[in-house]
Amino acid sequence: MEQARARGHGAPGSSPSSGVAEAAMWRLAAHVLRGTKVHAVLQDRSVLTTATLLPCRRRGTARGAHSSDMSTAIQKVEAPDAEHLVRVHWEDGSESRYPCVWLRDNCQCPDCFLSSAKARRLLFEDLDVDIVAKEVTLTDRKKISITWPDEHTSEYEAEWLKKRCFSEAARAEMRENLFLPERQYWGSDLQLPEIPFEEIMYNDRSAYQWLCTLKKVGIVLLTGAAARQGELVKLGHRIGFLRLTFYGPTWQVQDKADANNVAYTTGKLCFHTDYPVLQHPPGVQFLHCIKQTIAGGESEVVDGFHVSNKLKQQNPQAYQILSSTAVDYTDVGVDYCDFAVQCKQRIIDVDYRGQVVRINYNNATRDTVFDIPAEKVRPFYAALKEFDDLLNSREHKFTYKLKPGDIVTFDNWRVLHGRQSFHSGSEVTRHLEGAYADWDVVMSRLRLLRKRVLNRN
Repeated sequence: MEQARARGHGAPGSSPSSGVAEAAMWRLAAHVLRGTKVHAVLQDRSVLTTATLLPCRRRGTARGAHSSDMSTAIQKVEAPDAEHLVRVHWEDGSESRYPCVWLRDNCQCPDCFLSSAKARRLLFEDLDVDIVAKEVTLTDRKKISITWPDEHTSEYEAEWLKKRCFSEAARAEMRENLFLPERQYWGSDLQLPEIPFEEIMYNDRSAYQWLCTLKKVGIVLLTGAAARQGELVKLGHRIGFLRLTFYGPTWQVQDKADANNVAYTTGKLCFHTDYPVLQHPPGVQFLHCIKQTIAGGESEVVDGFHVSNKLKQQNPQAYQILSSTAVDYTDVGVDYCDFAVQCKQRIIDVDYRGQVVRINYNNATRDTVFDIPAEKVRPFYAALKEFDDLLNSREHKFTYKLKPGDIVTFDNWRVLHGRQSFHSGSEVTRHLEGAYADWDVVMSRLRLLRKRVLNRN
């Protein structure tokens, strides 16, 4: 939500023959998106520019053995028993090594692989981890055939093998293709990307552009939606489905008597991410402006990943505290149903590489319970204060005001949002409808749109 809640209230199993189409698709992607334009709006919404964004174009692949543009013809194949490997020598002079156990595990024959589900049929209990190839043959330099000790035969297309090479460069390229990890960091100089709502609803290319930009920049404004409830349900159907939470499939952000959420008041909301009280917080948030107050009610956003990196540079000890301390969150009340939720989250969540992958920060639902030794409490508060000060610095935060028909879509794991206070009246003066989606759903739609859009050209 535009909200801080208050207590009390690519998948494995692609067929070997798909590699050529995939490579051609990505070569075309760069060409298509090189010309893609997205309107960008400056902070006061009075000056419009056109910023060229390349959200989905792959980074240039370094010259080396595994660019998808290179020849995938095989020159020679060998299988030294002592290495438990199959070595593939390519015509471009490079070499790839494939462990025998992996090759046997990924046999694509009908007995081992269900092509209609793109899923493995081979039972792991039947896999010999010490297996070696009995015989390896090369067919037309585009396919290898392996006979295993039990006389089972497996065939692998050259393109399929090349794509799954275990070299660092090939694995990095695969990560880019599957997960689009590139990020564009920003501060108060953000040029907020805008795309018309109707375009993303009915044009696949625009929808693809929207989701790519959302993944890369973390925020996109959709304009021109009808100023009535229900538009977010349509948006949910466009990507797949919305995330149901204890506040319902959608929820209404407006001043309410006996509010069960601090967002349902007219007060200022400090920077926060939504729902860190859940084990798996919603990945994407939608806020649709139906009615806007004349004075106040401005929205604020900040790039939490960018600020986290700044904190790491500025005060490594504070960063270490926030990325290692489990903070208690709570949310208790009644809405879509009654609920009593508890969770522990690190404010700055990092992955196995030490990269920031999610911010879990909501001051309103941070519990009074704090399950750490007393001597660690004050250093934690000092670290969080420094992080909060960076979030609120003029250098980092971006302020804008939604108008009726605007839908702001943003990465709830990355972008913290807040709101300036506004005056209440005898009638509702400000009304937003909100909804969530999971990144799994959004990325699924992005990959499907990518294939549909780029294969059409």
